[in-house]
Amino acid sequence: MKFGYFDDANKEYVINSPRTPYPWINYLGNQGFFSLISNTAGGYCFYKDARLRRITRYRYNNVPIDMGGRYFYINDNGTVWNPGWSPVKTELDAYECRHGMGYTVITGKKNGLKAEVTFFVPQNYDGEVQQVVLTNESNEAKNFSIFSVVEWCLWDAQDDCTNFQRNFSTGRVEIEGSTIYHVTEYRDRRNHYAFYTVNDEIDGYDTDRDSFLGSIYNGWDNPETVKADKPSNSFADGWSPVASHYKKITLAPGETKTLIYILGYAENPQDKKFAAEKPANLLTREKWVLNKEKAYAMIEKYNTPEKVAAGLEELRNTWDSLLSIFKVDTPDDKVNRMVNIWNQYQCMVTFNLSRSASYFESGIGRGMGFRDSNQDILGFVHQIPERARERLIDIASTQLSDGGCYHQYQPLTKKGNADIGGDFSDDPLWMILSVAAYIKETGDWGILDANVPFDDDPNGKHTMLEHLDVSFYHIVNNLGPHNLPLAMRADWNDCINLSCFSDTPGESFQTYTNPKFAAEGGYSKIAESAFVATLFTYTGPAYVGILKHIGKADEAAKAQAEIDKMKENVMKSAFDGDWFIRAYDANGEKMGSKECEEGKIFIEPQGFAVMSEIGKDQGADIKTLNSIDKYLNCEFGLVLNNPAFTKYYVQYGEISTYPGGYKENAGIFTHNNAWIICAEAYVGRGDKAFEYYSKIAPAFTEETSDIHKTEPYVYGQMIGGKDAKNFGQGKNSWLTGTAAWNMVAISQYIIGVQPVFDGLKVDPSIPHEWDGFTATRKFRGATYNITVKNPNHVCKGVKSLTLDGKAIEGNVVPVCDGGVHKVEVVLG
Repeated sequence: MKFGYFDDANKEYVINSPRTPYPWINYLGNQGFFSLISNTAGGYCFYKDARLRRITRYRYNNVPIDMGGRYFYINDNGTVWNPGWSPVKTELDAYECRHGMGYTVITGKKNGLKAEVTFFVPQNYDGEVQQVVLTNESNEAKNFSIFSVVEWCLWDAQDDCTNFQRNFSTGRVEIEGSTIYHVTEYRDRRNHYAFYTVNDEIDGYDTDRDSFLGSIYNGWDNPETVKADKPSNSFADGWSPVASHYKKITLAPGETKTLIYILGYAENPQDKKFAAEKPANLLTREKWVLNKEKAYAMIEKYNTPEKVAAGLEELRNTWDSLLSIFKVDTPDDKVNRMVNIWNQYQCMVTFNLSRSASYFESGIGRGMGFRDSNQDILGFVHQIPERARERLIDIASTQLSDGGCYHQYQPLTKKGNADIGGDFSDDPLWMILSVAAYIKETGDWGILDANVPFDDDPNGKHTMLEHLDVSFYHIVNNLGPHNLPLAMRADWNDCINLSCFSDTPGESFQTYTNPKFAAEGGYSKIAESAFVATLFTYTGPAYVGILKHIGKADEAAKAQAEIDKMKENVMKSAFDGDWFIRAYDANGEKMGSKECEEGKIFIEPQGFAVMSEIGKDQGADIKTLNSIDKYLNCEFGLVLNNPAFTKYYVQYGEISTYPGGYKENAGIFTHNNAWIICAEAYVGRGDKAFEYYSKIAPAFTEETSDIHKTEPYVYGQMIGGKDAKNFGQGKNSWLTGTAAWNMVAISQYIIGVQPVFDGLKVDPSIPHEWDGFTATRKFRGATYNITVKNPNHVCKGVKSLTLDGKAIEGNVVPVCDGGVHKVEVVLG
């Protein structure tokens, strides 16, 4: 069952029922100000950090779901409705939500009145613009009123939802004309404020939530002021401040009225926090007045429809430019819309926010991930490489001088999250991969010389190359009894906790230190990760390639020797005959082996082992891929492990706490599905690679949206596996490493256009029935128009390649000095 459709020409997903199986959301903002908005206008906004600079309040896990957002109520002679249907839920005569690239348009109609609301965050602007266009489509004059409302969060989202004894006494506002300012704690220690304004004179307002709702027992679906068509002109003083504008409107038949609301954030220098004089119409007894100059400038920038149209056009042009860097035209429309629009769009959103704020991440419990942000770079580096460079330096600065690192950091402070700590064994390797991807994309070898401090030596003079050195040797220097990397607290799968042994509710599987390992530094020196071993053999060659390029041949040879040894160790101690084991636990027993009662095979180590060609001469690659197909493949994708755990294994940790088929316990973890897609394409099995890709790519799940539940235009973290009661149900959409890795899988392995250090490699691995495809790739200042022909209907194998009509040996297109170039590839 579908709840909408793709409008590829406008790069939009159009939702035509407000009753989606779960709130289907979009993200607004590309720089510092971000908003989450659902198809019924729910959600919230924040500045840079979803915890420390939360602007509007939102309640997760609420009943009914998705209560709280930016709402417009219309009272049309006693009929009260919202353009987005919620929260009043009056049945509409027509409803539509268009989620586009950085904007959302929600349109509702009732009794001859049409309300179209456009929400977007303009480029380089710290505010959300909301344009409301009201049109009388009836044959009679319309007299009605419109109420806006947002609820302010008291800045620190965690404190806001816990510290009630203080917060109920701190709320402060200022009102000036049609602008309501949120100034809680501004007089004291803060230098930032928020505001909500409309570009017209208002007929009333409310700034106290209880006054707006009319009773503490009313909800957002039943505000007394709206029903009575009469604001209370309340002035918040403690409790819960809101911002609501009231406007009476008369429209003749066919007449339109446009209102522009701006929800903004501003900061003042410490010595310019307060205004010199108090405005005469200020409703406050305070001795101080907010300096509003920045708000005035922000309001002036978008206070007319013409200015709003220009801002929206600039946003659209920005996205058109970003999405023009890589485009494809394949025989499959679903592939085209994923590659050309939605996958790239999701990669950018995920880069901006890591895993910090979605409808499944509250923005409170975590910041930006070290591992996560490095992987995210793989999917978007071609779009904005200059921001990738900046992000790489930020991430590396949270690394420690021994190669370890903080697992997360707060985006506002850029300091490591000590509550989560470090010792996640895979973290350092992802930085090798992301820095290499950046250099391959840009040719900017200068990043290796950039001054990047270590977290434990912030004033030291260190280079990015030093960070790569310690990342590589952090693995080499932390091996276990089988000379495989130590698993430490976790090893990409945060729910495999081989050093935890927790039997007490509430203990964090990732941070709890079992006393038996306290003397060893907090984790077992026996438990080893076969996954980190294969990741090391996959990422290591990028490090070697960097060393060779900058003339460090001896160091490159030394590193290559370590990679070769690791391959031998993996084949000797981690190949189980038909697949690679997952780990050795702290008792020295195999995990993910035929010898195990449950969890005999895991997905994680397999793809990187195949692409590292471990045991290839013995057929290990094909045996492994065939085993994955046999044991892990199902209707909706590849499950993470099989059989599912049916009891708690204290030696494994969190993974065995989930019911079978969910999350890491045999759920379809779409992130690592991509590694198998890449591996199948790598060995030339394009049909199988595409089969796996099409099972999880969102556009392919649209027809089963009632089962899948989450958005059919973006990836989720997981899908219920074959052991789950809700088999096929998606969860944790939007912010997931799945976006980046599936972008890599489809663009670099299936389509096969892959940046390398010395050019652009073209090596497709496609379904055999494709006649071919075309692609456009902008790369290092030049544009390459690529045509791939497949006359013999093979999956893989470049028979010939020409650049501007001249034959090229191999399949790497050399770097051209600007211009537009024609690349023709024939498979065979």
